[in-house]
Amino acid sequence: MDNFIVSARKYRPATFNTVVGQAHITNTLKNAIKNNHLAQAFLFCGPRGVGKTTCARILAKTINCTNKTADTEACDQCESCKSFNSGASLNVYELDAASNNSVDDIRNLVDQVRFAPQLGTHKVYIIDEVHMLSTSAFNAFLKTLEEPPKHAIFILATTEKHKIIPTILSRCQIFDFNRIQIEDIANHLAYIAKNENVTAETDALHIIAQKADGALRDACSIFDQIVSFAGSNVTYKAVIENLNILDYDYYFKVTDAILAENISQSLLIFNEILNNGFDGHNFIAGMGSHFRNLLVSKDNETLQLLEVGNNIKDKYKEQASKCSLSFLVRGLTILNKTDIQYKGSKNQRLQVELALMQLCSLNTMSVEAEKKNDISKPNITVSNPSSSTNTNNNQVQQQTATNEKTVISNPVANPTPAVSSSTPAFKKTLLKTSTPSISQRFNTEKKAEETEVKEVTLNPTERPKQPVSQDSLDAVWQRYANDLKAKGKQNLAIVLTSRQPTLGSDSLTIEYVINNKAAEEALNEDKTTFLSFLRKELNNYSVSLNIVVAQVEEGKNLYTATDRYKHLSEKNPAINKLRQAFDLDIEF
Repeated sequence: MDNFIVSARKYRPATFNTVVGQAHITNTLKNAIKNNHLAQAFLFCGPRGVGKTTCARILAKTINCTNKTADTEACDQCESCKSFNSGASLNVYELDAASNNSVDDIRNLVDQVRFAPQLGTHKVYIIDEVHMLSTSAFNAFLKTLEEPPKHAIFILATTEKHKIIPTILSRCQIFDFNRIQIEDIANHLAYIAKNENVTAETDALHIIAQKADGALRDACSIFDQIVSFAGSNVTYKAVIENLNILDYDYYFKVTDAILAENISQSLLIFNEILNNGFDGHNFIAGMGSHFRNLLVSKDNETLQLLEVGNNIKDKYKEQASKCSLSFLVRGLTILNKTDIQYKGSKNQRLQVELALMQLCSLNTMSVEAEKKNDISKPNITVSNPSSSTNTNNNQVQQQTATNEKTVISNPVANPTPAVSSSTPAFKKTLLKTSTPSISQRFNTEKKAEETEVKEVTLNPTERPKQPVSQDSLDAVWQRYANDLKAKGKQNLAIVLTSRQPTLGSDSLTIEYVINNKAAEEALNEDKTTFLSFLRKELNNYSVSLNIVVAQVEEGKNLYTATDRYKHLSEKNPAINKLRQAFDLDIEF
């Protein structure tokens, strides 16, 4: 039986043109060789399996080729190329820094650098995983790296550039390798499958490419694994079964259930996913990616961002046409929030199920919001307060035709009869007709209160001016204090009941004396509402409220024991007689 060679080695690129997904680096290296502008040291850094060591070997081989092609590639025919291909080249040295990271290993390397090449023009030293060198080894390498012989070129490769000391970085030309695109990996796998006489579905190769996470070597290893599992026919079903990947079909089914607002179906599909051994966090992350792909599929310009096979791309286009843009954006917000909160949740399954319920309700909530915005807003006319002392609902309706009217908006479907805002019936009517939401009730009541304030400023000559007596003032004052107690504002109620209000000689000015500034500030915060209440209940819109802070008599403060004793003895001379009778000695 022939020895099996893994695809990553068998189909390893041998020329710059066959390197996958790193054109920006291969073109730079080819131009440097062509123009003879080779640096003394290169640093290749990037993720695993993207071609760092491969490019280093190709560069070493091409430099010493004696018969380069017009495209600056190695000829594979000269003696140098043949010795390199057979692994017998004396001009290329590879060192694994993970297992040779001591000072002695670097010193041995430095000793070899002094000797000129026997064949070719350069000696190339490839040091892989260079970040594994110890600090002392790096320091021993500095001088040689800075001033090597003309024939020596160093190529350092690493996956962790941040671990390399700055003095090494400053001596190298740095090349950053990118993760290889999914489409490039899929095309390379298709090339391998064709050469190996393996039939592979395009969607299956895309799944392998996605699983590889930008590493071509990982993709080749997964491909070999799938071929061992499925034989010469690599199908999409075989890939997701072998790699334990959540099928695209699940996401399409869940999205269809969400669009149909079928909560039960979406929960059943999620339960099936859990029973198949998949994690809820993976599902919610996958749903986020699915909604993102649907959003990308809404526009032909962004469709190129969809890294899937053609068959699945058509499915995305079809389902995206059923989804509105606002639905997808709100759905992504819900899924992203669930993804963030998943690990911190004690009931993680409920967290995902709640997200599915919210997604199923998105269209319903959107329709309700549009209805609220489109509800007609008929006008309610509110008449000014009458100057008559006995005002009732019937009289207000009669005065509506003659008095100046104030118009306010009311978000209800049916118009209501005009009533006075100064009567309790007005607020009751608003509450009955604005039941659709709490926010509507709040806004309506707020507008009603604003209307009451407007009415006071409308017709000054028609304001009620019923005479105010001290008894009626006391009754209204006490009623407001009781209302404050019922609302839980005990402190303000105590301020209002600590003294009795007094009515001025003009029967229009109410004067109230309080004890301190703090009480004054508390009362001033509520003064506008309180004054409106007094005017309304006293039926006199000309009354005013004057708050006065009582003057506190300043006296001498008794700070010391002597001061206190003298003060007490002046008030009661018997204290001195008592001290003298008992011959008491008081220390001051």
